[in-house]
Amino acid sequence: MTATGEEMHALVERLYPLCRSITGDGVRATLAIIGEHLPLQVHEVPTGTQVLDWTVPQEWNIRDAYVADTAGNRVVDFAASNLHVLGYSVPVSATMSLSELRPHLHTLADHPAWVPYRTSYYTPEWGFCLAQKTLDALPDGEYEVRVDSTLADGHLTYAEHVVPGQVADEVIVSCHVCHPSLANDNLAGIAVATFLAGSLAEQTPYYTYRFLFAPGTIGAITWLARNAEAVRRVKHGLVLACAGDRGQLTYKQSRQGDAEIDRVMRHVLLASERPHRMTEFTPYGYDERQFCSPGFNLGVGSLSRTPYAGYPEYHTSADNPDFVCPAAMADTLAVCQEVFAVLDRNRRYVNLRPHGEPQLGRRGLYDSLGGRSDAKQAEMAMLWVLSLSDGDHSLLDIAERSGLSFDTIAAAAGALHGSGLVQA
Repeated sequence: MTATGEEMHALVERLYPLCRSITGDGVRATLAIIGEHLPLQVHEVPTGTQVLDWTVPQEWNIRDAYVADTAGNRVVDFAASNLHVLGYSVPVSATMSLSELRPHLHTLADHPAWVPYRTSYYTPEWGFCLAQKTLDALPDGEYEVRVDSTLADGHLTYAEHVVPGQVADEVIVSCHVCHPSLANDNLAGIAVATFLAGSLAEQTPYYTYRFLFAPGTIGAITWLARNAEAVRRVKHGLVLACAGDRGQLTYKQSRQGDAEIDRVMRHVLLASERPHRMTEFTPYGYDERQFCSPGFNLGVGSLSRTPYAGYPEYHTSADNPDFVCPAAMADTLAVCQEVFAVLDRNRRYVNLRPHGEPQLGRRGLYDSLGGRSDAKQAEMAMLWVLSLSDGDHSLLDIAERSGLSFDTIAAAAGALHGSGLVQA
């Protein structure tokens, strides 16, 4: 996975300079780059479209912004970092004193060298974000203030990539594409989702996998509002965010708490012996809260490393490509692959010879274990599968009850199915 981790990191570095928001050309440019890796269906939803209880907002684009002193020196410059502008700032062109300007300046007193990320999506406002040490060094006087932006009727843009499966039932994988130059939140999630989709496309998965690249909150709400038929097919889901820092993995459970994706994630993380945390659902965070809202109540959890707001660099200029780690992204990707490998094989079987224990030896099932270092474990797995294949217990149920690995149970079920002793 080392090479894959480096490729994902390269994608993060390429996307990092783009100025993204919940709408606009930055989102389109981001999707165009993802589209070099995956075929995407891009959707443009007009301003004013009613989506559930929300309305698609006006589209925001920005060309330039700065604060300049009387000598023309740009003391705050959008060209240096797109974090310097309050997201969705309305246009402004004015000259004002530092005291007049101060209410529009945002800093982090606790981290005086970092620039914060701030937005004002639904309230007409303008502002700049800068390092506290930069603000402290500004002398009193007049400053030229310029935000060359447009806020006008346009579109909200999102994209989908579908990996066809053997059945129409779907697994949805979602990540948000609205954050500007923030590497962990959420370019690492975009990179992991992109490479996960690519790896699934090389297989023939059981489920159909739908990848959603959309702006946070309003994007998921828009997709839910426009895709009633697809929503009915969603059986499982995962939101990817903060996927590249060096912290341990954190899985936030779905609102259901015991959805199949929750149980599979718990089983995989425990079996892998990776350091991790499992947390309860809360109605705050990323787009799992939209998919899990009571009217949908989908089995969608959220996988991250250090969760949102759980690390000092969150929503600051310190969340840069150096903060994310290729090995961490590769590990996040590997966990997703392991989880979906379990999810894809988790069936309920029925024992076709339920009266007494069937004779495994004359069917060559014991012989097939000859020489295996785990022969006794594999034999026990077959007995467990035969015992609990009543149409009510899934392979994951059997793995949890037996204490055996899912792979061992799935292999036993495959052998028994091949011998005509169980059927799915």
